[in-house]
Amino acid sequence: MTTADTRRSRPGSDILRTALRRNIGAMAWGTLLMGLYQAGETAFPIALGLIVEHTMRDRSLGSLALSIAALAVIITTVSLSWRFGMRILQKANTTEAHRWRVRVAACGLQPVARDVDLKSGEVLTIATEDADQTADIIEVVPLLISSLVAVLVAAVALGLADVRLGLLVIVGTVAILSILSVMSKRIGASTREQQARVARAGAKVADLITGLRPLHGFGGNHAAFLSYRKVSTEAKHQAITVARVNGAYAGTALALNAILAAAVTLTAGWLAFDGRITIGQLVMAVGLAQFIIEPLKLFSEMPKYVMIARASAERMALVLAAPPVTTPGVERPAAGGDLEIDCVRYGSLRKLKFQVPAGEFVAIAAYQPRAAADLATILAVNVPPDAYEGVVRVSGQELADLSIEAVREHMLVNPYDGEIFAGTLRTNIDPSGTSRMVPEAVEASMLTDFVALHREGLDYGVRDRGANLSGGQRQRLSLARALAADTDILVLHDPTTAVDAVTEQLIARGIAKLRRGRTTLVITSSPALLDAADRVLVLDDGVITAEGTHRNLLVTDEDYRLAVAR
Repeated sequence: MTTADTRRSRPGSDILRTALRRNIGAMAWGTLLMGLYQAGETAFPIALGLIVEHTMRDRSLGSLALSIAALAVIITTVSLSWRFGMRILQKANTTEAHRWRVRVAACGLQPVARDVDLKSGEVLTIATEDADQTADIIEVVPLLISSLVAVLVAAVALGLADVRLGLLVIVGTVAILSILSVMSKRIGASTREQQARVARAGAKVADLITGLRPLHGFGGNHAAFLSYRKVSTEAKHQAITVARVNGAYAGTALALNAILAAAVTLTAGWLAFDGRITIGQLVMAVGLAQFIIEPLKLFSEMPKYVMIARASAERMALVLAAPPVTTPGVERPAAGGDLEIDCVRYGSLRKLKFQVPAGEFVAIAAYQPRAAADLATILAVNVPPDAYEGVVRVSGQELADLSIEAVREHMLVNPYDGEIFAGTLRTNIDPSGTSRMVPEAVEASMLTDFVALHREGLDYGVRDRGANLSGGQRQRLSLARALAADTDILVLHDPTTAVDAVTEQLIARGIAKLRRGRTTLVITSSPALLDAADRVLVLDDGVITAEGTHRNLLVTDEDYRLAVAR
């Protein structure tokens, strides 16, 4: 393994060590109880052997009653220790899986993206399946130790009867584990590949669901289905490979365990026939040979689960250990304030320069949609400041010096394709439940007529991605959410493209009224919004080419009139 490989694998190991260290108390109690359970299981055939031995020497009802009582104590110990041991371990397992799910989700939702080549669907798989499989290490280690206890107790008991029986168990166990440890490495490699392919298939599904409407629009359903089928087939083939490897592993483990049990039984029979062990010891040996199959099976499966947990931990490390795309500042912008774009060059923007003073309502008429999208992307901090030339200043402070959380609290950029979530109209408009501007935002976005149509009002149910809403309703709902946030600076990108002209006029007036005295920038080609703005900036070929009120530009600029007049 190269040094680079070592560096990559270390985060996965660190995750497992963190999980183990964090649950050391629960694992200690779980190991104690599960060890007691395995010791009790092992004690049962030993007790039977002793009962047979003493019964043959002393045939009394008292001895029989004492033997039954001893068996009852063993059975009770086995039952209770298993019950409470597994309860402790599974609670710790579930809690640990929850912690890792939250951490992966937090990384995925951070304002600054991580530098990792994973799609959202893959991150979702890591936050669910991989988090669960990583947390399984909490149960694996105690079960591994308790199984070892059972094997050692059986080996000691058999060794006391005849040293050859004890050595046979120890040597056989070491041989079985040596063979299976080699096979477990193949399982780990195959499992990592399967997890990656399943995650890619999940990401493909997420992409297709997101683009379902456009696919229906141009008839791309069949091509999309074939694309997903190809990815899913690859995942299926890898799953079959993993199942084949797991089957070979399980079959080999069972065969080796059965061979060891048969060897112990036959050796004990030969020793009893030769008179070297008693009938009671023979009963004990046969019972232990049958019993030892279960802890050996559990013991031999543990390397496989360790490899699976490590593979999942390494996939989680892809998200958790990945560095952020950029390192934001720590300062906060001053309240109110203005917005300044100073000689920004990015994508189709060429030395773009303009300023929106505090409290002004400015509209930008972008002749090229790509330029509008590039500007919105920069203002939304979807690209780091070092990815473009020039400076963006918020309240006089450079964007690079501000924390992303503070910027987004101070300045909201609402995209033209704002996401709609499953829930209600109210939870979509005010996700945090703290806004005092919900009624005003509903009225300004002209969502009032839609709310009035439903008896539930703002509590009307919304399906995932707004599937039960029209395009215009989704757009107005997204606009209402942006207005209800009541941020110092609001940037709207084409907020009315899906509504009719009359509604657009009313929305433009509503925005101007509600945002009076607050800094507002609208990137649009809507005549209604352009007319409602205090000032219009014309963005053409990546630079500002004209400036003025909408009505003055209509009179003085023919290109503007041709571009925005409807």
